[in-house]
Amino acid sequence: MNKQDSEKNLDITHNQDANRFETSIDDKTGYISYQERGDTLLVYDHTIVPQALGGRGVGSALVKHALDYAREHNKKVVPQCSFVSSYINKHPDYRDLI
Repeated sequence: MNKQDSEKNLDITHNQDANRFETSIDDKTGYISYQERGDTLLVYDHTIVPQALGGRGVGSALVKHALDYAREHNKKVVPQCSFVSSYINKHPDYRDLI
């Protein structure tokens, strides 16, 4: 499976109790966590992908999902996590969320 195939096939869920977007593959869970600041700001603070899931595009898919969620809900983003910041730098169409 190549990187783009895995991004399309991931089942990413919003775990509101844990303040994170997550996906599980082979009993391993990757996630991006956030903190809410008021009604309009999401601080994306950690992107965690287990080593066993590395290289499959899981982190990028999680960040894309989280950024799309922010856009759909008219929220701004603080990319506290370096992976999120790097993703936004590589995908300038998300810079308006900062």
